[in-house]
Amino acid sequence: MNRRWVVERPGPMATGPLSWGSGPVPEPAGGELLVRVRACGVCRTDLHVAEGDLPVHRQRVVPGHEIVGEVISAAGGFAVGDLVGIAWLRHTDGTCRYCRRGAENLCPASTYTGWDADGGYADYATVPAAYAYRLPGGYEPEQLAPLLCAGIIGYRALLLAQVPPAGRLGIYGFGASAHLTAQLAIAQGHTVHVLTRSAAARELALSLGAASAGPAEAAPPEPLDSAILFAPVGTLVPAALQALDRGGTLAVAGIHLSDIPALTYQRDLFGERTLRSVTANTRRDGEHFLALAAQYHLRVTTTPYPLDRADQALADLAADRVNGAAVLLTD
Repeated sequence: MNRRWVVERPGPMATGPLSWGSGPVPEPAGGELLVRVRACGVCRTDLHVAEGDLPVHRQRVVPGHEIVGEVISAAGGFAVGDLVGIAWLRHTDGTCRYCRRGAENLCPASTYTGWDADGGYADYATVPAAYAYRLPGGYEPEQLAPLLCAGIIGYRALLLAQVPPAGRLGIYGFGASAHLTAQLAIAQGHTVHVLTRSAAARELALSLGAASAGPAEAAPPEPLDSAILFAPVGTLVPAALQALDRGGTLAVAGIHLSDIPALTYQRDLFGERTLRSVTANTRRDGEHFLALAAQYHLRVTTTPYPLDRADQALADLAADRVNGAAVLLTD
């Protein structure tokens, strides 16, 4: 038996978009692993799929793409019993001009776990072996799960924000991804200023070494060399751009963003400020980030939920009641 959640009727969490039940254990295709899910992170992208901000690509899809699981059926160099990670990017064509130049995250034929194929809000999941990750030691499954999207996409956002050596980085929003990215930036010698509406998140940021933590729309205490917007709030884009020093870069790290107000060239962009989006990640990003996670041993703040409470976890995420990362546990 495979207990699982499916997106039954996309809509606000208050309308009950998810349905809880059971189905057959999935059959891995050629070159795929079958894993028994140990933990699955609850990502804001799951919330966007459940609520319909991102239209479902597969009817009654099982959400979840931060999966830590034990290999039950092996392939591609993995052995039965291995602990592996399953992340958002599930497949690319490998032949398009984006894949050929190392930008597989932009592949038009790319598919995604928990959107195009069933994910980890279940007892079992499958993944092409070529897209599974070997995981660093020193972490429990509950701590590893958020690394597989929150951590990886935060790492890519940090790269695209182009923080100079010993730079001043602003982080807008402070959930699962931001609290990992902040630690990585601090470990690399940057000064981090956090701007978020949650008082609990501001306390967490300071405990992790942020130089300051203030309300989301406040000005940071000094001009920023770079900024990352993790909150899916388009109205914060002008505020973040205005906080940048000359030549600064704002990276928007989200698959969904509410509308951005009209920008004023002189006020918001002049001075060679750059605004850019972050679109998924490559497998190389994931491998590099997980190596850094092994090196720095990040403090992963989690709120655990049993698998059968995934709907509550998403509702809490929607209401900003989660500090750090929500994680579903199957045991």
